Amino acid sequence: MKKFLKHCLTGRDNETFDVARVLWAMGGMAFIVFTGWTVFHTGAFDAQNYGTGFGLAMGGGGASVWAKAKTEPDINPGGER
Repeated sequence: MKKFLKHCLTGRDNETFDVARVLWAMGGMAFIVFTGWTVFHTGAFDAQNYGTGFGLAMGGGGASVWAKAKTEPDINPGGER
């Protein structure tokens, strides 16, 4: 599990943690936790609004990772394969 999380949260080189990916993961977890907290206290859950909000949050995170993809360090800076 630790190796899987490292691969999800690092850039192309699988060593350097990517700020956009880490913030994306934290935002997703916070969205789920805050929704659970609200459901626990109010007993109300609106699946359509939840799906829309979560989809937009995940789409924004994916767009931020895509937008900064060119700034990630190369796996093989020398160009040799």
